[in-house]
Amino acid sequence: MAKSIQMEELKLGVCYYPEHWSEELWEDDFRRMREMNITVIRMAEFAWSIFEPEEGQFDFSFFGRALDLAHQYGLGVILGTPTATPPAWLTEKYPEVLNANKDGVLYRHGIRRHNNYSSPIYRQQCEKIVRNMVIAYKDHPAVIGWQIDNELNCHMDVFYAEADHIAFREWLKSRYNTLENLNQAWGTVFWSQTYTEWEQIYLTRNMVNQSPNPHLALDEKRFISANTISFAKLQVDIIRELDPQHWITTNGTFGHIDNHELTDELLDFFSYDSYPQFATIFPGEDEKPLQDRAWSMKLSNVRNMSPNFCVMEQQSGPGGWVDSIGMGTPRPGQIRLWSYQSVLHGTDLLVYFRWRTATFGTEMYWHGINDYHNQPNRRVREVAQVGEEFVKIGRAIAGTTYQADAAILQDYDNMWDGELDEWHGPLHQQSTRAWYKQLQYRHIPTDLVTLRSSTVLEDLSKYKVIIYAHPAIMTDETAELLQTYVSQGGTLLLGARTGYKDLKGHCYMRPFPGAAAELCGVTVEDFTLVKGTVPAAELQWKGKREQLQAGMQTVGFNEVLHVENPEVQVVAEYASEYYAGSPAMTKRAVGQGEVWYYGAAYNEQVVDAIMDEIGLFSPVDDLMEVPPEVELGIRSSNDKAYLFLLNFSDKQAGIKLKKEAKELLSGTSYKNEIKMSPYGVFIFEIDK
Repeated sequence: MAKSIQMEELKLGVCYYPEHWSEELWEDDFRRMREMNITVIRMAEFAWSIFEPEEGQFDFSFFGRALDLAHQYGLGVILGTPTATPPAWLTEKYPEVLNANKDGVLYRHGIRRHNNYSSPIYRQQCEKIVRNMVIAYKDHPAVIGWQIDNELNCHMDVFYAEADHIAFREWLKSRYNTLENLNQAWGTVFWSQTYTEWEQIYLTRNMVNQSPNPHLALDEKRFISANTISFAKLQVDIIRELDPQHWITTNGTFGHIDNHELTDELLDFFSYDSYPQFATIFPGEDEKPLQDRAWSMKLSNVRNMSPNFCVMEQQSGPGGWVDSIGMGTPRPGQIRLWSYQSVLHGTDLLVYFRWRTATFGTEMYWHGINDYHNQPNRRVREVAQVGEEFVKIGRAIAGTTYQADAAILQDYDNMWDGELDEWHGPLHQQSTRAWYKQLQYRHIPTDLVTLRSSTVLEDLSKYKVIIYAHPAIMTDETAELLQTYVSQGGTLLLGARTGYKDLKGHCYMRPFPGAAAELCGVTVEDFTLVKGTVPAAELQWKGKREQLQAGMQTVGFNEVLHVENPEVQVVAEYASEYYAGSPAMTKRAVGQGEVWYYGAAYNEQVVDAIMDEIGLFSPVDDLMEVPPEVELGIRSSNDKAYLFLLNFSDKQAGIKLKKEAKELLSGTSYKNEIKMSPYGVFIFEIDK
């Protein structure tokens, strides 16, 4: 069962770094925070050199004074363990704690996250600092919880130090027991890669080209995840032993970690760092991109781990390092908009990064609420407005959860395998983006659900529609679960390259789509990548909306389908290429539901046509009409429901209410035509 933060009201917080400022500033800072209805601060996650300036010499007095003063002003404190920034004395004395590149060259001191998780010495040093820190602060009345480390696997999510190769071998011994089993799993007979001693095995290294054994590469990512979780467990176990009264979390969704497993096994809830403006500095090639609204998909992913969670870092100004990732200043209203984007998707504790912009260091252009001059600005006023609103609506909203009838399904094995495998990885990215975007524009609230070995029918049956676009790796057990979901009334949509690999990443010797072939009632008789000089095929829609779909084309991959079951209906055919006239998309009734199979990646045009075909509409069509640029979502409890409208446009948006409804932030009841301001927010109380 997913773990949630337990809050009686929405709370506002901010990241604070007392080590960056004169102590003379602290009291004024804390006073102003309280005036803005900020009641929580996070600190200490980068302060190892202050706690332990030399090996074995601990001094916890500096942050003790900060905690004392925070408590005087009624501020609760989240303490971060400082293991993301090992100090210079440690890395200089014990260079084996450093991470390395594929050639074994060490990454040197001078930034953060320069360590590896496998070094026994590093683990011992981390255990020591965490244990002493917990003993020092566990009974302080200001402390409300712990954040272990900071952004695990940020900057670097691969590890090639000598200790990592050793740890990888031990993990493989536990997983496979014998070299015979490993050689079979990795298909090492191919190109004479067979191993005869464990010491011959390494994580990915530089080779003649950069194409490693794909089965080793998949296990490498599984190992990194397990090793990262093992590192986190060292800290969690110490805190649970010494300080069982406070909650434990960690923050950020970075590569090569099964964050669902991490949360289930170790944490009280998961936390996230939300920077929507990242989406605007790395624009995609889509027409009508979601931009900062795309961050809702990332928040949906976090919600699958913890339906109610903490945003440990919420963007509160323009971001950027001295040399990279520079972002423009958020426009008036955008910080508030992004704050409610997080709240809509399940955040009950919102912590801004940061209180005041640093005047030195790599992140001195990563702006906080306050500027260097520490004088009032519009960001301060905007955050203060959110603080006032949290006081007004916080008890009503806290504990309610996001409601969705549609889900996009994903899994770690396919995501990790798809990083190397260009025959299915890019298809997943394309289809997920297209589906989420069009569901957003049509105001159909959507969950992002990670399929795991522990997933049961109850986890899926609450959704009317599930999109599982390109699960190349699929077991017969998963196919059986999906068949049961469909037979009990669900609609399942699959795409090209489904079901042709097993858990080892080997291709089945069975007709595509492998494990899902019987469920779909089709097989693949021919296929091609759409790449280079190989063009996309045109589609001829055969469904109810045939006349509206002229000029549709495929994306990424084309599978020529063969209908094996007379119950299967052809929804679309290829209209060009040598396979013109062959089935491209099919559907089959199974029990009370139906399964769709599309022999390509999904694009926006195809997604729209399918939604028209299956009659997928917004759950509030009878209540209001909302333009596409406004995000719509619902948080509800057993007896209450709250409809969020978020205007991601720099223009006014017109809303048409078909029934009278009360808006919580203003306390006003509206009906008929109303206007949303640019980047505006409405929260309506609606019938459950």
